[in-house]
Amino acid sequence: MADPQGFLRTRERELPRRRPVPVRIKDWKEVYEEQPVTELQRQAGRCMDCGIPFCHSGCPLGNLIPEWNDLAWRGEWRQAIDRLHATNNFPEFTGRLCPAPCESSCVLGINQPAVTIKQVEVSIIDRAFANGTVDPEAPERLSGKTVAVVGSGPAGLAAAQQLTRAGHTVAVYERADQPGGLLRYGIPEFKMEKSVVDRRIAQMKSEGTRFRTGVEVGRDLTGADLRKRFDAVVVAIGATVPRDLPVPGRELDGVLQAMDFLPPANRVALGQSVEGQVTAEGKDVVVIGGGDTGADCIGTSHRQGARSVTSLEIMPQPGLERAAAHPWPTYPMLFRVASAHEEGGDRVYAVSTSEILGDEEGRVRGLRLHEVVMGESGFEKVEGSDREIPAQLVLLAMGFLGPQQEGLLEQLGVEKDPRTNVARDGRFMSTVPGVFVAGDAGRGQSLIVWAIAEGRSAAHEVDAWLMGKPSRLPRPVNPTDRPLSV
Repeated sequence: MADPQGFLRTRERELPRRRPVPVRIKDWKEVYEEQPVTELQRQAGRCMDCGIPFCHSGCPLGNLIPEWNDLAWRGEWRQAIDRLHATNNFPEFTGRLCPAPCESSCVLGINQPAVTIKQVEVSIIDRAFANGTVDPEAPERLSGKTVAVVGSGPAGLAAAQQLTRAGHTVAVYERADQPGGLLRYGIPEFKMEKSVVDRRIAQMKSEGTRFRTGVEVGRDLTGADLRKRFDAVVVAIGATVPRDLPVPGRELDGVLQAMDFLPPANRVALGQSVEGQVTAEGKDVVVIGGGDTGADCIGTSHRQGARSVTSLEIMPQPGLERAAAHPWPTYPMLFRVASAHEEGGDRVYAVSTSEILGDEEGRVRGLRLHEVVMGESGFEKVEGSDREIPAQLVLLAMGFLGPQQEGLLEQLGVEKDPRTNVARDGRFMSTVPGVFVAGDAGRGQSLIVWAIAEGRSAAHEVDAWLMGKPSRLPRPVNPTDRPLSV
């Protein structure tokens, strides 16, 4: 194990410092400073090497957390990255973007702050890239089988890398001009700089994975074309249909879905030119939705020079401690302060929008709100709580309903489940033989760690189906698996 007395000697969590707010909102660089290695190893040494490591149950990938904590504490970085890569293709993504359900199920977290698992993870992989120890793993021989992966988000990339390493010829189709899916243009630069994506894509290309960008499958290339050209198809198009807000005034100019606001902002941050970009500069911005996407909108608005930023959430404000309904080791609903929240703005809870108000020229000028409480039939209005707040830009960040049905899915003829996701069996295959589905397209909106786990599992099943024998690729999850989170 790591330091046998580490959790006794070091009882507090130590995380890397965030750059000062006045400095970081003037650029798009990642907000965290580098953590001193001695501090990181001290945190890794707090790992208890539990008899039953519940952190494993919190991680869909089955990451070998106590093992690489111990190796990091000992300074055996090459062995640490080998153990990390044994279960996770992209720890540099999860180490930055995952909400770390593993930490919520850390045994030490029962009566102390949990081990900083996520920070140890990202430090191991960043050190490995810096030291040149992330090597391409090209297959020894080719199978003669071909696979099309539609979508280059984390699920598609994980499936593609695993299948390429198994010896299959893999082509990844992405409708954007660069691979990465929402990792590329949906995640702001201040959360993950795109050089992090580029270096992994470069590794995959050197292994033999082929990328076909700027191709919208379903329009530029039909589902029938894919099935004719390839032996198997993996659908990893995500859940991109946004939840809307059906209230009067929704049609006003200046009311946008978050994914109509963030990608253009991210492109501009990368030096690209976007015609007709809507920005937050000089405006009162209201973000409806209190999740990660909402926080991304908040941080982006600050960097664009918003006059004010207000975040609205229909749920009541969570507490600072675990509630009885969220016992260890489940993922608790807690009041969390992301870096974007730290940068300013107001967070308003237990409110609902009844109307979006406009001016004479059809532009949004404000919102009419009222407070809500949870009643027997759902959220109920608190009488007399109506009020108006100013807004010249309203961003809807209320989650996603499922994958886009028009185009590819209609052409493939796959069936939907009751939640409008692509229906699939226990082997990740849709109702059309040879067409598999991984990630949010089959699971519904979920975490990046689940997307990677599903991509790896789908690759296992595709390999077995193509070769007609059990696959040697690992299989972390089953589509019916559910996390220990609420």
